[in-house]
Amino acid sequence: MRIIVHGGAGGVPDEPEPRQAVLDEAAADGVAESDPLSAVETAVRALESNRRFNAGVGGAVQSDGVVRTDAGVMTSDRSVGAASGMAGVEHAVSVARAVLEETPHVLLAGDPAVEFAADVGVETGVDLFTDETRTRWNAAEAPDGTPREHLDWLADRFGGSTSDPTAEASDGHLGAHDVRLPGHDTVGAVATDGETFASATSTGGRWFALAGRVGDVPQVGSGFYAAPAGAASTTGAGEDIARVTLARRAVRHLERGCDAQTAAELAIDEFGELTGSSAGVILLDDEGFGSAFNSDGMQTSTASR
Repeated sequence: MRIIVHGGAGGVPDEPEPRQAVLDEAAADGVAESDPLSAVETAVRALESNRRFNAGVGGAVQSDGVVRTDAGVMTSDRSVGAASGMAGVEHAVSVARAVLEETPHVLLAGDPAVEFAADVGVETGVDLFTDETRTRWNAAEAPDGTPREHLDWLADRFGGSTSDPTAEASDGHLGAHDVRLPGHDTVGAVATDGETFASATSTGGRWFALAGRVGDVPQVGSGFYAAPAGAASTTGAGEDIARVTLARRAVRHLERGCDAQTAAELAIDEFGELTGSSAGVILLDDEGFGSAFNSDGMQTSTASR
C-alpha cells in the first residue's frame, strides 16, 4: 500500500510541526489498512477530527453561523460517493463512502444527507466549532436577514478558510479572488495497493461563504478523481477548481503518459494560468507520488508498506 495525504494549500502556519505530525500519523494509519478506499477514509477521518485543519471539527463558518461539511471519494473503477452541506457531521468522508457503497447515487446534500449519515451509523449533531473559530465568528458581526443581505455583508469577506490557530488567519477583509488570501485547508488522501486507486477529499468550505454554498470538494473531477491511470485530490480556491475540474485535469496528464510529479506540476501551472488563483494537488500513479501547489505552502505526508 502507498498513500499520500495533504492538509490544504494556502498560508504557511507559524508552527508547522504539529500539523505535520498529524499528517504523518494519518498517513501511517491509512497505509496500514487492507484496501485503498479504507486507507483514504482512515487518513482523512484523522484530519477531520483535528482542529488544525478545515474539515470536520474546526471547519469554516458560513454566513448563517453554521459549519457545513462536504466530502467525496472515488475508486479507479469509477465508483463514486459524495455528500455536501452537512451541519453537525464531523466525518463527511464516511458519509461519502456510504453513498458510494450503499446507494445508487453519486451525491447527497443538505439535511437529507445528515439523516442518511445517522441512518448508516455516522455520528451527527456534533459541535464543529473550536474556541478559535467561535471567537472569530463572534467578532464577524454577521447580519440576520435574507440571503441578499448576507451577500452584501460577505462581498468583501468571503475568502480564506484557514482554521489553524497558529496560522496567519484572514480578518475577512480581502476579496474572494485576492491571491494573498491565506489557507484553504481542505484535506485529502490518495492511496493504491498496486492494483486499484482511491481518492478522498473533505472540507469545511471557506469562511464567510453564503449559507448553503458548496465548493469543489464533493464535485467529481474537481475536488477528487480516480481512474485506472491514477488518482488525485485537490485543495485551494474552490470555485476556480470547479471551473477547471482540476482533479480530472491532473489525472488526464497521467493518462497521457506523464509521471505523477510532472502531472501535478502541469496541472497547477495550467490552473494558475487559467484562474490566477491558488491551489494544490496530490497524485499517485503506478510508480510514485506527485504533489504541487502555487500557494505559499501545502503540507503533505507519504507512507508505504
